[in-house]
Amino acid sequence: MVQYNFKKITKVPTGKDFVDIVLSRTQRQTPTVVHKGYAINRIRQFYMRKVKFTQTNFHEKLSTIIEEFPRLDDIHPFYGDLLHVLYNKDHYKLALGQINTARNLIGKIAKDYVKLLKYGDSLYRCKALKVAALGRMCTVTKRIGPSLAYLDQIRQHMARLPSIDPNTRTILICGYPNVGKSSFINKITRADVDVQPYAFTTKSLFVGHTDYKYLRYQVIDTPGILDRPFEDRNIIEMCSITALAHLRAAVLFFLDISGSCGYTIAQQSALFHSIKSLFMNKPLIIVCNKTDLQSLEGISEDDKKLVEEMKSEAMKTLIGQGGEPREGAEVLLTMSTLTEEGVIAVKNAACERLLDQRVEVKMKSKKISDCLNRFHVAVPKPRDQKERPPCIPQAVLEAKAKEAEKGKKKLEKDLEEENGGAGVYSASLKKHYLLAHDEWKEDNMPEILDGHNVYDFVDPDILQRLEELEKEEGLLQEQEDDEVEMDVEDLTPQQQKELAEIRKKKSMLIREHRIKKSTAENRPIVPRKFDKDKKFTSERMGRQLSSLGLDPSKAIERVRSKSRGRKRERSTGVDDMNVDDDGSNKKMRLRSLSRSASRSRSRPPTDVVIPGEGFKDSAQKIKAFKLGKKSVQKRNKDARKGEGDRVIPTLKPKHLFSGKRSNGKTTRR
Repeated sequence: MVQYNFKKITKVPTGKDFVDIVLSRTQRQTPTVVHKGYAINRIRQFYMRKVKFTQTNFHEKLSTIIEEFPRLDDIHPFYGDLLHVLYNKDHYKLALGQINTARNLIGKIAKDYVKLLKYGDSLYRCKALKVAALGRMCTVTKRIGPSLAYLDQIRQHMARLPSIDPNTRTILICGYPNVGKSSFINKITRADVDVQPYAFTTKSLFVGHTDYKYLRYQVIDTPGILDRPFEDRNIIEMCSITALAHLRAAVLFFLDISGSCGYTIAQQSALFHSIKSLFMNKPLIIVCNKTDLQSLEGISEDDKKLVEEMKSEAMKTLIGQGGEPREGAEVLLTMSTLTEEGVIAVKNAACERLLDQRVEVKMKSKKISDCLNRFHVAVPKPRDQKERPPCIPQAVLEAKAKEAEKGKKKLEKDLEEENGGAGVYSASLKKHYLLAHDEWKEDNMPEILDGHNVYDFVDPDILQRLEELEKEEGLLQEQEDDEVEMDVEDLTPQQQKELAEIRKKKSMLIREHRIKKSTAENRPIVPRKFDKDKKFTSERMGRQLSSLGLDPSKAIERVRSKSRGRKRERSTGVDDMNVDDDGSNKKMRLRSLSRSASRSRSRPPTDVVIPGEGFKDSAQKIKAFKLGKKSVQKRNKDARKGEGDRVIPTLKPKHLFSGKRSNGKTTRR
């Protein structure tokens, strides 16, 4: 089964954009530097490569356009005639033919100029031949600019065409304008076709999908058709005629019996008879719409005769391949899309009729005989007249009886309906609590008590833990009392004084620790510069070290030297030098001192040899620096435009810097 997806056709660039794309790609993907000092064969190969690469790019781009656009002779006749109606088959083929001719001309130009390049005797002549070849290719491309623009417009229009499968199950809706075709497809499918109270609201084919008996059906809404000669019909009407002529579908011919569409039943009957040849070998149903305004029984006798004639013609069109009409076929149905009365019946009748017709065609084909030979339907036969009822165990019957006696369990939904319904009844979550007594479930529990959250203090072992804490506190109190009751009388007055100082200091430390712990448990260490109380000073450290019998002078000196900033050592002055040296040495020393004072520390001097640089002396280092600067000068000059074949006509090509950026890599930019 062939699927047509015209949305995948690549965008067709204009003539100027086409040239920019190809030349930009040639410039980016081929070498760009050549010198007249090269061998002539190398120069020829350089320019021949550019010509061949450009021709290959043009050939690929033009071949993509020719291959992606559908050939009208190779696709389904429905799409072939539809494209002919919309775009004129002759203009379409002419545009593709011009693209093909341009492709052949570019190939011929490249072939001729490659031959000429083989005999180029200088860089100038080879370059001139290359410029001429690329110029002629671009001229050919610009001449097909109108054809490229025409094909791009066709591509845009084809991308908006509905995706219609000509071979699947299809229901086709046709009739005069404003008889309710679009309203019907909106009712039975998820399509959203515009519905207005005037004619020709639908100007093209619209597709929707519906399901019947687990099968997907394609429903096509066609524009209205007027009763006039074939040559006088416009493009909108010809779309409907094309669909009726080429699609194997069940046809629903809509008939407005109320006359509110602006056309009488006689005019609609004349249209039916003029296009009835398109209904042959297709399931046909005549649908009398707008019965909410006028019933079928209430129309005049003349109109009834016309409707009966249409019904008889519809019966004649519903013939099998044997040539006899089907008996009892429902070909005339009534409905109203406003009240939706009879809409589903019409849809089911059309789907059923189409399904029967497709099955009948398959049954009469040659393939069915090959398939039937592979099947064997086994039908069981009774071996005797004895009845064998189903055997159900007694335990199962008793279990079912008990369930029936218990009755249905009350659900939360039943309780909600009994107690006022949704919005009134509020389900209780407490009835599922697991408590020692069920009467505790509905008790109100306080959440906040004395400004504290109750749940933070609820613990099943809280009384036991309280007793343990009290015992531990009592033991600690007894230990403190024992320490206090220590025999102080046995100590000397000096020891008693020291003991008092130790206890006082210990109590102060405990108190400070408790204060710090209560205010900030994770307090960071305070740097020395924030020690405002000046507790940790060098004098205090000296006193403590002296009390221990140590000499604190060196420790204090080291701390003070580290606390001061590092100062620059005094440089040796002129007075410290030898006075017997000559004046030239003094000048050199003064010059070196002034240089060292003004020079940046991070940059080493160029005339001083640093060990590890690889220079023998300062003269060799200065010479190496000069040679390096001289070699860079020539390369800087060559960076400008010179002999190299590097020309960028457009700095920002439009095809690379416009439009939306798609997903993926952007290395091409």
